[in-house]
Amino acid sequence: MSEARFAHAINRSLDDAMARDPKVVLLGEDIANAGGSFAVTRGLLAKYGADRVIDMPIAENAIAGMAVGLALGGFRPVIEIMFMDFMTLTMDAMVNQAAKLHFMFGGQGSVPLVVRTQHGGGLNAGPQHSQCLEAWFAHIPGLKVVVPATLDDGYALLQSAIDDPNPVLFIEHKALYPMKGELADPPAPVPLGKARIARSGNNVTIVSYGAMVHKALAAAETLVGEGIDAEVIDLRTIQPWDEAAVLESLSRTHRLVVAHEAVEAFGVGAEIAARMAQIGFDELDGPIMRVGGAFMPVPFGRTLEAAYMPAEAQIVAAVRGTYG
Repeated sequence: MSEARFAHAINRSLDDAMARDPKVVLLGEDIANAGGSFAVTRGLLAKYGADRVIDMPIAENAIAGMAVGLALGGFRPVIEIMFMDFMTLTMDAMVNQAAKLHFMFGGQGSVPLVVRTQHGGGLNAGPQHSQCLEAWFAHIPGLKVVVPATLDDGYALLQSAIDDPNPVLFIEHKALYPMKGELADPPAPVPLGKARIARSGNNVTIVSYGAMVHKALAAAETLVGEGIDAEVIDLRTIQPWDEAAVLESLSRTHRLVVAHEAVEAFGVGAEIAARMAQIGFDELDGPIMRVGGAFMPVPFGRTLEAAYMPAEAQIVAAVRGTYG
């Protein structure tokens, strides 16, 4: 075990993948000479050269399109779209090409492509650099969507994403990059689609992912003072999501809250709530509650953004709401 930051865990995972497989190549804006907007790829250019760590022009559609071609040609490209907001410019390559080619070719080809991108608020980056758009991509058959919350998962899930023969969207919350913690050497493998119990409990299940997991854990500690023992489930992967793990937890706690930073309307929480209402209805002792961002663009101002982003207090209030 060694102390590291979340950004270092991602860097180490990329480094280890590139050392293991010469077909792993990195593409993105400012990822080579500058080491990335958040310094996640720092040092990799010097180690692997400009043929494998490639600075690209500010043209996200071209980056994604090139990556699809590289994947079809036998490489394992990992591209960085420095803010998730700009995934909008990759939609054709990702949604109409990468997600569908395996199906359209009758299983004869695969697209082992990873897109690393950053989402979330908290840095006062404004409405065009702070959105959480993961629900868009989780809606597309053929795409996998991963959102880690811890250092070990950041490393291990990225390894699994790079090894996967399918296109994977790997989402990192900007506010997690400076987070310190212990990083195992090496971290245990984590398969895509497998949730973890971040905190065991008996009275209510709180399901979350990414940076919101830490707010859910803080809310759980607050609830202890009210005599409520909350279980926190970290989804890790939202497509495919671990339906069995959520149902098993619900069958023990009989109450459910789903929390994410993304806009609440039509979000990941809505899908989980609908599915659990369908297959876990008999287990419920109260209404399923959702916590998410307000239905508005992310504000730029510090105080407005703080009011916009879901907080620990909202999760606590939602848990109370499951008691009627």
